[in-house]
Amino acid sequence: MKRVLITGGAGFLGSHLCDRFIKEGHYVIAMDNLITGDLRNIEHLFKHPNFEFYHHDVSKFIHVPGELDYILHFASPASPIDYLKIPIQTLKVGSLGIHNCLGLARVKKARVIIASTSEVYGDPQVHPQTEEYWGHVNPVGPRGVYDEAKRFQEAMTMAYHTYHGVETRIVRIFNTYGPRMRLNDGRVLPAFIGQALRGEDLTIFGDGTQTRSFCYVDDLVEGIYRLLLSDYAYPVNIGNPSEITMNEFAEEIIKLTGTEQKIVHKPLPKDDPKQRQPDITKAKEILGWEPKVSRAEGLKITYEYFKSLPKERLFEEVAHREFNKK
Repeated sequence: MKRVLITGGAGFLGSHLCDRFIKEGHYVIAMDNLITGDLRNIEHLFKHPNFEFYHHDVSKFIHVPGELDYILHFASPASPIDYLKIPIQTLKVGSLGIHNCLGLARVKKARVIIASTSEVYGDPQVHPQTEEYWGHVNPVGPRGVYDEAKRFQEAMTMAYHTYHGVETRIVRIFNTYGPRMRLNDGRVLPAFIGQALRGEDLTIFGDGTQTRSFCYVDDLVEGIYRLLLSDYAYPVNIGNPSEITMNEFAEEIIKLTGTEQKIVHKPLPKDDPKQRQPDITKAKEILGWEPKVSRAEGLKITYEYFKSLPKERLFEEVAHREFNKK
């Protein structure tokens, strides 16, 4: 039985990773400061004998007693609402947080995989985006706190790999969706479904010609798992290359939900990427991975999840609990 630490374990992706590693027969320690994570995502695991939860901020010193085989650093605000409201926390978890995780990995002789993002490519001038593309990022723009935190995180991870010989893996995650997303976190998919369920018009920022490529969470978790167990230390894109414009996507949501909302256009936020599509050649060749769940199938599952939530969850405001503004 491997002992696994998952930071951000109460978040959307972190909680699905907890499920996967429990299913694989490992002992899982989830760590989260619950700024954007939610204990409801992992409460079903609390009675499991191979699971424990640490309420802790990874930007502060991390102590985990006993052996550790794997560390998955998935702690970070991950939506525009999050990192615009808590920019310093976003930077700290990508800098101090990764430093603490890598230091712990060095002491424990554990393998680390970090959650990087397609946002390291910024508003890309290359399409689709390959791992060799260095990106087009505005470091002082409103999104820079997230983009640069992840870019620094990658650099720190490679430094520990080359200088200290720590076993490291880097996954660049493209737009992912599925159950346990926060309805009001500002990302387009939960925003559209939330608006549809509340009977509101669907809001598109910009003219709607910008694109995204959506990967269902189970496919993503499979890619992450394979990358962790591989021997490849450089970044790997994990995402679904099926690209769609926001206008087309809004129409899909209206059809899925059976609602008759209008589509409303608002100004595009500064530095918002115009195109997003992963080149997954490396994932196919190195990991034998590619997505299996179609968008139609994944959206149906996700919509059923959101429909099953208590009505008051539909109207919850985004809350960022107990964070230090310094």
